[in-house]
Amino acid sequence: MSSVTGLHEAARSEQGDVEIYAEAPLPTERGLFRTVVFRDRRDGREHVALVLGDPAGHAVLTRVHSECLTSEVFGSLKCDCRAQLDRALDLIAARGRGVLLYLRQEGRGIGLGNKIRAYALQAAGADTYQANRALGFPDDLRSYGVAAAMLRLLGVRSVQLITNNPLKVQGLVEAGVPVRRRVALPSPTNPHNLQYLRAKAEQTGHLITTDDDLAASSAG
Repeated sequence: MSSVTGLHEAARSEQGDVEIYAEAPLPTERGLFRTVVFRDRRDGREHVALVLGDPAGHAVLTRVHSECLTSEVFGSLKCDCRAQLDRALDLIAARGRGVLLYLRQEGRGIGLGNKIRAYALQAAGADTYQANRALGFPDDLRSYGVAAAMLRLLGVRSVQLITNNPLKVQGLVEAGVPVRRRVALPSPTNPHNLQYLRAKAEQTGHLITTDDDLAASSAG
């Protein structure tokens, strides 16, 4: 069995194990979204979609976002996750139609406790990937089969994917969701996240443009 065939079969299996558990309108500062909670029957984990407009059809503006408690709740400056979440929602709101999937895959899939253990190693000089490896984990444990299942249950047939990560594009395509185009998001920088952004660009090919890059380009 080829790896691609295996991924497609895994995605089909995950779709059968993912169900819509609850949904309700959710008023937000960006407008009225529909929040849809999905439950994975295998592990009981719940994932969320924020939906604006009718998501059924092709080329739907979509963000597949993994949970980052430290940034999104506590305001950590070590990454750009909160900015990516906020800016993706801004884009969807401006378009008037789109989907944001919020996946419970903290720390690229290693969990909160191990993420904090990785932070301790980063404080001693390791980058984000070196820290994961030192703890015995691969660079990225996230799966996009659940995301693909969620999109299919929402009626999404193809997406315009908001991401700077080409591996996320590949993962979604291999899970059976066509990606019509990639929509880039600039990232803010600060003294605490520069190494993190550099490591993502150099080690996993993230196509990162920073706010500083855009400002310099405009000034030039």
